[in-house]
Amino acid sequence: MSEDVSKRRLGRGLAALIGEMDQPLPAGDARPSINPDRTVPIEFVSRSPKNPRRYFDESELQDLAGSIRQHGIVQPVVVRTTSNDRYEIIAGERRWRAAQLAGLVDIPVIVRDVDDRTALELAIVENVQRADLNPLEEALGYDQLIAEHGYTQNDLGEIIGKSRSHVANSLRLLKLPEPVRDMLAEGSLSAGHARALVSTPDPVVLAKIITSKGMSVRDAEKLAQNHIKAQNAPPAAEHRDAKDSDTIALERSLTDRLGLSVAINHKGGAGQLKISYKTLDQLEEICRLLEAR
Repeated sequence: MSEDVSKRRLGRGLAALIGEMDQPLPAGDARPSINPDRTVPIEFVSRSPKNPRRYFDESELQDLAGSIRQHGIVQPVVVRTTSNDRYEIIAGERRWRAAQLAGLVDIPVIVRDVDDRTALELAIVENVQRADLNPLEEALGYDQLIAEHGYTQNDLGEIIGKSRSHVANSLRLLKLPEPVRDMLAEGSLSAGHARALVSTPDPVVLAKIITSKGMSVRDAEKLAQNHIKAQNAPPAAEHRDAKDSDTIALERSLTDRLGLSVAINHKGGAGQLKISYKTLDQLEEICRLLEAR
């Protein structure tokens, strides 16, 4: 697809764009041609390695397979040609997977011969429209369009019908370490929870606290802010020079685990452990942890 055609499609709206994928185009239209409702052997269709969607709920696939056994595939799978009689999925991998579970031999497809960039764009739009992507998959899809095809955040915002800030906030999730990204993909952390952790020194520890306590996004934001403040707070002047590296490392480790500022004053085998809190909730949490031990 030419750059001019691609640009004309920007901002046309998700519903219209998705509708085009399932409808034949008028004769003479300059956009990619569509052959609706062609039936092909299911083994001739393969998933796209660049499909932004990575996670498929097994129970939901089984439910869809049961429906397909009774009613067939209501909405064709959108594909593009890769070789003679071979096709790659642009949109509808979930239906294709469920059709295999249902034992279908043939499936209806809509053929849209587009380039790699447009295929990825349509896959992301289709999944975002149907809310099929988890926040991590969505961010990875945006990142792939930017890295491989030179899209700007403004372009992506127009394509998916969301603001540039939505795209920017989505991309920020990719800065999180792998364990937190896994929690995001599994659904134990929401995008709001995860965004609160992006700028913290140890998001893995905080993510575990958030999930174990079932914190709201607002509470997670407060926890993250307190953690950042605690990490940035300088040690007391009278003890700054006296502390060895092991003591400082232990302070940081305890601060990470508790999410609160911890100071250790150690000398001659004895000393003090100081835990600073700013709210009664934080004090109650300290007491709970001590009682649990």
